[in-house]
Amino acid sequence: MPVYRLGSNELVHAPGVIAWAINGYAFKRDRAALRRVIVDGWPGVPAAAARQLLSGSVPYTVDGDTVVFSVGEGSKQPARNRP
Repeated sequence: MPVYRLGSNELVHAPGVIAWAINGYAFKRDRAALRRVIVDGWPGVPAAAARQLLSGSVPYTVDGDTVVFSVGEGSKQPARNRP
């Protein structure tokens, strides 16, 4: 089970960005762009993992200024649920 750690820096507070993106993910038209924010902002996070994080299908924790979450290796949402 891969574990992802989304760290903060001087310009980006990861917990705030993730909270903002999860909120925005409720709007279907914004989902692809928000996934790109995660995938482009934290290289190494695949789109499938970003989708699970933003949709709330996996829990996350905040460790200081770092967002930590894990996804199942073979877990994929059915195609009909993919935005």
